[in-house]
Amino acid sequence: MKAVIKITLILSGLILSTASYAQRIKDAVDVAGVRTNQLIGYGLVVGLPGTGEQSPFTEQSFKTMLSNFGITMPENLKPKIKNVAAVAVHAELNAFKKPGQTIDVTVSSMGSAQSLRGGTLLQTILMGIDGNAYAVAQGSLVVSGLGAEGLDGSKVVVNTPTVGRIANGATVEREVASPFAHGDHITLNLRKTDFTTAKRLADTINDLVPGVARALDAASVQVDAPRDISDRVGFLSVIENLEFEPAKGSAKIIVNSRTGTIVIGSEVKLLAAAVTHGGITVNINELRDVSQPNAFAEGETVVTNQSTINVTQSDARMFVFEPGVTLDTLVRAINGVGAGPGDVMAILEALDQAGAIRGELIII
Repeated sequence: MKAVIKITLILSGLILSTASYAQRIKDAVDVAGVRTNQLIGYGLVVGLPGTGEQSPFTEQSFKTMLSNFGITMPENLKPKIKNVAAVAVHAELNAFKKPGQTIDVTVSSMGSAQSLRGGTLLQTILMGIDGNAYAVAQGSLVVSGLGAEGLDGSKVVVNTPTVGRIANGATVEREVASPFAHGDHITLNLRKTDFTTAKRLADTINDLVPGVARALDAASVQVDAPRDISDRVGFLSVIENLEFEPAKGSAKIIVNSRTGTIVIGSEVKLLAAAVTHGGITVNINELRDVSQPNAFAEGETVVTNQSTINVTQSDARMFVFEPGVTLDTLVRAINGVGAGPGDVMAILEALDQAGAIRGELIII
């Protein structure tokens, strides 16, 4: 029995139909200066059931911790600390987090510890990129993974037992200064840069309050804002809930050669070409019909497209199609006869090399 490989095909033009959907401004932009900040620290996890590690930097960290409590260990004494592990602790400090509030932390083993399950993180200072301390982490770890090892060396590991999390495990000690409350304007940065989208965003805001928004480039729109912080928050609350229609994306074809996934943008078009590949013949004809209402009837004259596709599998190995046909029509025809992902990718590359694709072919 011959196996047929199905091609994962995502057609943005079919998913979105012929209409674009409006999007809230808050879902498309970031406010300049309102961002998260990464924190990192080095600490010790204790209380492990013999799954810790014995390494020079773990011993040094252990001795340093004891010396902070006034306990001095002899230099020639090497403690057996299999219930201790050296770990890296990292977290993200969200914008406007105040001192006394808490954030989640992730704890990862840095050495040869077998598991962090059952361990407790001791007080760990979390630093920012500027070298200042912004939070202090401590608490019991929640570890989803586990590991087991037999005397003969056999081992079973489920998930990752050397990484754990502590919900609300760090207390914020310092607030990150934000430029949001300063100046006479706020800047909205598009998450997907596009000149048309930036202009439409500015026009939408100006429709509400004329003349306050201007597009600076393909990524940023500057908006005049009240100086009073309370008024500024209220103004931004109204702005971010406005809906506008982003521009359609550029014509692109994304091909994942490892998974056989093909993503085709709705703006991709084909020029006239013929491709010989395998034993599949695809004929595509594109016709346009004009629908016109009667003289005394209400309505509008519209032009409709009709595609006729004939697919045969024979010795005549030729793909023939007319200019202006969308690429998804060709790929669907190839899928209909059970062609594999490699066949479609080879055809796309050949069409791109021949200059028959109006769009960018990206292979990842």
